[in-house]
Amino acid sequence: MLKRLFDIVLSIFLMLALVPVIVSVAVVIWAQMGRPVFFVQKRPGMNGSPFMMIKFRTMKNAVDDAGTALPDSARLTQLGRFLRNTSLDELPELWNVLKGDMSLVGPRPLLMQYIPLYNSEQMRRHEVRPGITGWAQVNGRNAICWEEKFVLDLWYVDNNNLCLDLKILFLSVMKVLRMSDISAKGMDTMPAFTGSEEKKQ
Repeated sequence: MLKRLFDIVLSIFLMLALVPVIVSVAVVIWAQMGRPVFFVQKRPGMNGSPFMMIKFRTMKNAVDDAGTALPDSARLTQLGRFLRNTSLDELPELWNVLKGDMSLVGPRPLLMQYIPLYNSEQMRRHEVRPGITGWAQVNGRNAICWEEKFVLDLWYVDNNNLCLDLKILFLSVMKVLRMSDISAKGMDTMPAFTGSEEKKQ
């Protein structure tokens, strides 16, 4: 209950304080990429229950001759790269926090199609609300592999408390200011999760 109250109070404060930034980012996206300004996608929440996560759009709608979306690296715009590097694309998720779909701190909500690929231990990451930032994000973010991320996510599930959340929020701000660990080595985004070796065997 204390964590949820903390999420509500801080998300309201941040949304109000960042109104000029949020509006400015929305206007720039609309001017450079057109509509939609927001990227909305179904993601698994607490206990795997789906919700619609909202972010600022960072990619253009580019397709090949067959109508298939081009790779992320080809669709990610210069503006989108800046928004990701500064984590400004995550600001609309404060609305998800206020609604109760997410928490400020928790394992990042991944894709719905990853759920069947998890082993039983990895599924435990859904025992808490997903977060805008988390223990994995301040300990490597996208510069570490999926297996390492899941280990860090599960450590958070087993050890989360308000003091730890405050520490993670502080470290997250430092990460954003330094713009570190934004993407996997040699890639613009994180490669897709294809399942752990244990699951594949």
